[in-house]
Amino acid sequence: MSDQKYTIGMIGLGTMGRNLLLNMADHDVAVAGYDTDASKAELLETEGKGHTVKGFVSLPDFVQSLTSPRTIIMLVPAGKIVDSVISNLEPLLNEGDILIDSGNSHFTDTDRRVTELQTKGIHFFGMGISGGEAGARRGPSMMPGGDKHAYEVMKPIFEAVAAKVDGVPCVTYIGPGASGHFVKMVHNGIEYGLMQLIAETYSLLKNGLKLDNAAIADVFDQWNKGRLQSFLIDITVDIFRYRAPGADHELLDDIKDEAKAKGTGKWTSQASMDLEVPIPTVDTAVSQRDLSKYKKLREQTGDLYPSGDQKLDVNQDEFLKALEQAFYASMIITYAQGMHMLYKASSAYAYQLKLEEIAQIWRGGCIIRSEFLNDIYNAYRTNPDLELLLVDENVKTLLSEAIPGARQVITAAVTAGIAVPAYASSLSYFDSMRTKRSTSNLIQAQRDYFGAHLYELIGQEGSFHTEWVPKEEVDLGEK
Repeated sequence: MSDQKYTIGMIGLGTMGRNLLLNMADHDVAVAGYDTDASKAELLETEGKGHTVKGFVSLPDFVQSLTSPRTIIMLVPAGKIVDSVISNLEPLLNEGDILIDSGNSHFTDTDRRVTELQTKGIHFFGMGISGGEAGARRGPSMMPGGDKHAYEVMKPIFEAVAAKVDGVPCVTYIGPGASGHFVKMVHNGIEYGLMQLIAETYSLLKNGLKLDNAAIADVFDQWNKGRLQSFLIDITVDIFRYRAPGADHELLDDIKDEAKAKGTGKWTSQASMDLEVPIPTVDTAVSQRDLSKYKKLREQTGDLYPSGDQKLDVNQDEFLKALEQAFYASMIITYAQGMHMLYKASSAYAYQLKLEEIAQIWRGGCIIRSEFLNDIYNAYRTNPDLELLLVDENVKTLLSEAIPGARQVITAAVTAGIAVPAYASSLSYFDSMRTKRSTSNLIQAQRDYFGAHLYELIGQEGSFHTEWVPKEEVDLGEK
């Protein structure tokens, strides 16, 4: 064994773990990595040549190589694997050591682990990381939450390796407990919604306007130079233009139309229902990924109900202007749903979230970074207690100007038989949220009719029940 000691240890040397560790090494941090795969440990040392970097395949040797108190980051798949790693580590750790879970763990698992490790004197926190391979290597957005002491120890290193926007590091202490993983989960839910909107835009351009990949790339490229500038639009341009070496067509056309998922979108939908916060654009995006997997069933249904050519009966230039408005409006609404969920979770789970800081760290390094996040940041900086982004005066102006385009696009799509469920969900959410007097009073009356569930009356205290018809006249469907 060498006498060299390392400041930070990383368990899991896959793409994210290895690149984040190399990022730290670039900032003169002595780092060690552990993986059961010897080739990954070797790759870490090869790519980290010139820096103080060491790869290990022995867990005891790895732990022993770290300076005390030890700081270890885990970047392994969520679920039982995290618990297994913790179980193997515990006998090797001492009171005062720091353990960080930077995978996409479910926030309830993180809550449990915080409690369990706290009793053993181990500082633990969950930290969501966004930015993919490039972000991890050159500067991600990081969302650490949990043990405040552990964060303060890591703060200088995190701020050094994080992405920077206007000189501000894209990392901040999120809050207690599992707040870091909760915020990352909602981030991923927003990501689902935005990706689904882009996919539906692709359908409108390809199937509705009959544009080829080059022309579609040009549309997204033009958008990316304006108010729709974002990471997801940027990479979409590259995807539409990419051809494998020697190929005579774009790779995109060879990729199966069956989308996979790792579960974070579903978790967001489930958590929103627990909090009773509507996020229909995200819910729709999750459902559409599920629907995409039923390829044979879609083909069978498509044969029974032919869709025709789906050509949009529109002026192309005018429609493209409306489509840009529609995407902008739906994007605003998607972000608004996610931020509303964070607002509710902050009080429900005592996270004490600072929404302006969350918006600030999402502006760089992460997958959902966009020009519009500056508007979100300004809205919450002006009013930290803002419950719903849509009532901010600046956002109101931006959305009001874009909504007519959404109505035009959705109408044209429905007429042509082109599915745009995320666009439609976004618009319906907007229209429902601005409805001062809804028709939910009828639902309350129905619940009381068949189940005596009671209802409330306008201007009166208490709950009420009505015998809507004599009991003997109620039709129970008996034959």
